[in-house]
Amino acid sequence: MSLPLAARIARREMRGGLGGFTVFLLCLMLGVAAIAAVGTVRSAIQTAITDQGAVLLGGDAEMSFTYRYASEDERAFMEDRATRVAEIVDFRSMAVVGEGEGAERALTQIKGVDAAYPLTGKVVLDPPMPLAEVLGDKDGLPGAVLDPVLADRLGLGIGDRFRLGVKEFRVRARLMREPDGATAGFTFGPRTIVRSDALAGSGLLEPGSLFDTHYRLLLPEGTDLRAMKTEAEDAFNDTGMRWRDARRGAPGMQRFVDRMGSFLVLVGLAGLAVGGVGIGAAVTSYLDSRVETMAALKAMGAESRTIFAVYLIQVGVLAVIGIFAGLALGAALPVLAGPLIAARLPIPVEMVVAWKPLAEAGFYGALAAALFALWPLARTRDVQAAALFRDLGPGRRRWPGWRLGLILAGVAALLVAVATIASGVPSLALGTLGGVAAALLVLTIAAFGLSWLARRTGHHMRGRPALRLALSAIGGPKEEARAVVLSLGLGLSVLAAVGQIDANLRGAIAQDLPDVAPSYFFVDIQPDQIDGFRTRLEDDPAVTKIESAPMLRGVVTKINGRDARDVAGDHWVVRGDRGLTYAAAPPPDTKVVAGEWWPEDYSGPPQMSFALEEADEIGLKLGDRVTVNVLGREIEAEITSFREVDFGTGGIGFVMSLNPAALAGAPHSWISTVYADEAAEAVILRDLASAYPNITAIRVRDVVNRVADALAAIARATAIAAGVTLLTGVVVLIGAAAAGERARIYEAAVLKTLGATRGLVLKSFALRSALMGAAAGIVAVAFGAAAGWAVMVFVMEGTFRFEPVSAISIVTGGALATLLAGLVFALRPLAARPAQVLRARD
Repeated sequence: MSLPLAARIARREMRGGLGGFTVFLLCLMLGVAAIAAVGTVRSAIQTAITDQGAVLLGGDAEMSFTYRYASEDERAFMEDRATRVAEIVDFRSMAVVGEGEGAERALTQIKGVDAAYPLTGKVVLDPPMPLAEVLGDKDGLPGAVLDPVLADRLGLGIGDRFRLGVKEFRVRARLMREPDGATAGFTFGPRTIVRSDALAGSGLLEPGSLFDTHYRLLLPEGTDLRAMKTEAEDAFNDTGMRWRDARRGAPGMQRFVDRMGSFLVLVGLAGLAVGGVGIGAAVTSYLDSRVETMAALKAMGAESRTIFAVYLIQVGVLAVIGIFAGLALGAALPVLAGPLIAARLPIPVEMVVAWKPLAEAGFYGALAAALFALWPLARTRDVQAAALFRDLGPGRRRWPGWRLGLILAGVAALLVAVATIASGVPSLALGTLGGVAAALLVLTIAAFGLSWLARRTGHHMRGRPALRLALSAIGGPKEEARAVVLSLGLGLSVLAAVGQIDANLRGAIAQDLPDVAPSYFFVDIQPDQIDGFRTRLEDDPAVTKIESAPMLRGVVTKINGRDARDVAGDHWVVRGDRGLTYAAAPPPDTKVVAGEWWPEDYSGPPQMSFALEEADEIGLKLGDRVTVNVLGREIEAEITSFREVDFGTGGIGFVMSLNPAALAGAPHSWISTVYADEAAEAVILRDLASAYPNITAIRVRDVVNRVADALAAIARATAIAAGVTLLTGVVVLIGAAAAGERARIYEAAVLKTLGATRGLVLKSFALRSALMGAAAGIVAVAFGAAAGWAVMVFVMEGTFRFEPVSAISIVTGGALATLLAGLVFALRPLAARPAQVLRARD
């Protein structure tokens, strides 16, 4: 084989035009552009998090504590090593406006800061002014900065008064951006910033109150953060101290961006798979139109390998054009939409062209083009010189041969390997790619099944000529049904899966939880307030149930004398501080499933009851010893019982419960859940908040709404990615309809010659398109439901309920899409004159 000769023939043939490759280019371009765009946005956010680690964190390093301020030794450690230290106290409370029955209340996340805050970055206020000036005393009242959402909810303007606990503050500015806001994570209420010393006398930071302290450090240039972290953890390993530094200034956000970005790239790969169907169909259609050229080359002595090389070069050139067009589009869109994207992010992000995600997208595009184009290209070797004189039909062999089959298997394996490694979440990557492969297999089987069923039933439709013609066309030797079902079906499958998952998540939060959840979750109830708190609620006929328990926070540091993380890995129980309680007897509705509860008057060595499910996940058994750090004090307790704990009820649930003597003397507060009629909620809140201003009330419905909003944002991003997949499917669908237009012109001419009316021909074309679209939609709904079930049960660990509305929309949309495409490309066949068409095919 002469490669230069093949290249010369390919170049000369390409001069005559490459009609029919529009779909090829669009499919490749859209798939690559989707992956490139997601990768560009992801890279920009990751770069911002890395470059602005100190700004996002609020310093070069941070030492945090729960329920307490730093001790003298801890402060001395920080001041000896840092050039500046800022102290922050963070907690939830109620902001109150007005008095008595007319008072308005709203939950807020309070940040108490000192004069050194912020160490890095800048707090953006409206009106613009220095933070120190805003928070200082004026006219006898300390100043405060409020999130605009909180200010609007309470109807507060600049200069208005409000209360935190029993102390009054004055609104001096609105908070537009805080530099360390991305590290706050999920909060139950909008932000309020005040001076820490102004909280004295508010009654909000009493012993046992729920609060965290964060100490931000500015360190000398060149400080080894890794070594300093090791030094701090060695010095204060038993105090419950938590360390973060600028190497990962916003780990929660980084983790979310990585997971979400990986998932969207994988959805983009699903779109590329849809485009691959179009690539294969476009290459097949183009090569079918070049059969006579191939036969002529064969008659003149060209080898099969040379002919294969000619068209491989052409497809390769077009693939490069499509990939570069997709990369240009994928890089340009995020840059052009940069201001809009940045405005929706909690950190300043600059959208710039990033070469790594572009290279990744281009590599995916090249592999997809090779995977779907090589198979039809293999058929060029089977074209015979006799094709110049007679139509050999579609009967050429479909299997590309063992050598090319191994190459295709290698390309597919490389694609899977790269996607799995690049995603950073192997299980997610393998699950998504496995789902795409399964969908393609199911859709292929469905396409063949549809053709088989059409052949079997077509001859029974004697009284329905239009339906009979449609079924005959679907069951015929052409591959239109397979192209339509594969392309549209895979796009609809992704959309159907997203719709089912989104509907189930919304249903679980917005419907299931409120039916069983309490009205309010009260925290920071002091021990001397709990009796009066209960008395007020027990006398109220609108209250159906009250649950209350003492609550402390502790960090699980050791299990059987070993570091807890070495035993439990990254399990959520050992990640950060956890709530724990004590009880002399098992609380009502508690089910002890193994071991025994301690006697009510027990005062021996500490004993612990552990949640059964979490114990099984960690690998704990009766007799194991768990060490918990509570306010700097290490408590080692023996597990003497396991109990069932259902955290899905919205009620009170603790992983760990100790005997009362184990926590004797430890400052703590109480929490309570209140189940009441919705009509009585406002009165209950007013009475309790008036009697106990320090108590924080969290309305469960508000939490539900915040979670639902977060899920809605995720669903929108996923739906956009799924929409690109569907758009690619529509392009393939249009390409399939366009490729079949020539055959339909001939078909319409024959039918008209045999006496069929234009209406009958149009009706048969419409039924054919609608049946194929409906079949694709039905298969997509079934596969989407299966994928939704798998995600809800195995990933979300929830229950699945089939959602019919989106399913009906998917089936209807599939039928309409194919119907419209079929009708658009039926106009020319209907207008064609039979004599002209049949003479041309003579």
